[in-house]
Amino acid sequence: MVGRKDERKRLLAAKDSEYSEFVAVYGRRRVGKTFLVRETFGYSFTFQHSGVANGTLDEQLHQFRAALMEQGYEDCPRLSSWFDAFDALKRVISKSSDSKKTVFIDELPYMDVVGSRLVPALEHFWNSWASARKDVLLIVCGSATSWILNNVVHSRGGLHGRVTERIRLLPFTLAECREYAVSLGLEMTNCQIAELYMVFGGIPYYWKYLDRSLSPAQNIDEIFFAGSDKLENEFRELYSSLFKKKEGYMRIVSALGSKKAGMVREEIAAAARVSNSGTLTKYLQELEQCGFIRKYVLPGRKIKGAIYQLMDNFTIFHFKFIENNLKHDRHFWTSSLDSPFHVAWEGLAFERLCLWHVDQIKRALQIGGVLTNSYAWRHVADSPDDEGAQIDLLIDRNDGIVNICEMKFCDDEYALTAEDAASMRRKKAVFKRETATRKAIHFTYVTTFGLKRNAYANDVQSEVTLDDLFKE
Repeated sequence: MVGRKDERKRLLAAKDSEYSEFVAVYGRRRVGKTFLVRETFGYSFTFQHSGVANGTLDEQLHQFRAALMEQGYEDCPRLSSWFDAFDALKRVISKSSDSKKTVFIDELPYMDVVGSRLVPALEHFWNSWASARKDVLLIVCGSATSWILNNVVHSRGGLHGRVTERIRLLPFTLAECREYAVSLGLEMTNCQIAELYMVFGGIPYYWKYLDRSLSPAQNIDEIFFAGSDKLENEFRELYSSLFKKKEGYMRIVSALGSKKAGMVREEIAAAARVSNSGTLTKYLQELEQCGFIRKYVLPGRKIKGAIYQLMDNFTIFHFKFIENNLKHDRHFWTSSLDSPFHVAWEGLAFERLCLWHVDQIKRALQIGGVLTNSYAWRHVADSPDDEGAQIDLLIDRNDGIVNICEMKFCDDEYALTAEDAASMRRKKAVFKRETATRKAIHFTYVTTFGLKRNAYANDVQSEVTLDDLFKE
């Protein structure tokens, strides 16, 4: 199994605990939650069940009963409610000889259809029975991250504080994608892996569709532009699986996708046609919890001035290229490799890739143990005499230094120009003026293959290369 060492360790620790444990595993669709749990426990459970997508209450209960019958309760009567279902589950657990009764309920949110009273039944099962024993390990999982968080992890009802272990499964890092690519028999350079990461992100499910006989560009054409059904409906299914009413969420990510630097709430509300109220707060919180967007607050600013950025590579690629491929060109990607819009996309996508790997950048700078705050920063000019500035990644360190990171994706060593040098001077001056920082300002260039030594290279205090981003 690729990666997931810490997550596996925590799951096994829950199994070895001398008490009953309640574990919630959550993360966006296709990130590998079910695979993680099944592989960790060798596909062996006292009881396991998966909710039915778009199933009615009768269909959900029917399938739960079928699972009970298959796993020990052969004469299980018809279930009329989730309270009946969990009472029947108690019987299966009680009859088991397993030292730790491991119960895995996958896609739990699917089971919560309107009027089902699933959550009260689950609360009663855990609070009145399972937690009173010492031998139950309950693992619940679901792609609807917002549902898991709101109803289980951050429950304000009977499950408040009951979850003993929370495992948020994040996308693979570059290093994990490289390991996974090797396991699939894919022969690729770090640069090629990075380019695929810019399209798929670190979602293992998408990577498994890569054909080892094709180049990365040919693979992208085959999957997205050549009429393949591999991921044909994935974009809409992705948001449908996470959110019951997806339209508002999709309008927000569409709006954020149009502005690289991100937006504040007022801008999002206007662009997405969503009321700037508690509804927008809910949408933004859930998108952030699912890993689609990130929120950051500039030092010295109030939380209401927070900036939101779209971070999901797959979503951005869909908006940028899939929806706009009006000519239905089967070779769209390979024919556009050297085009200006492709080069521009690479530059922006590489910046996002770096934002997903800030920990690796910090380690490359040998500041992994230093307390830091990482964020983007911008100053909008408010007069003809003023100068604006946009910094996509700034690492504010507790040791008296601020690293302003410039990120450049290119096919060779990056040669700094007079324009780059002027830009650095401007950003430094504007940042120091607007923040009144007393810290030293260091420039860090994150590039594919490093900097070419020339007259401007000495203006840069540190370098990070793509290979550094592959280090764990």
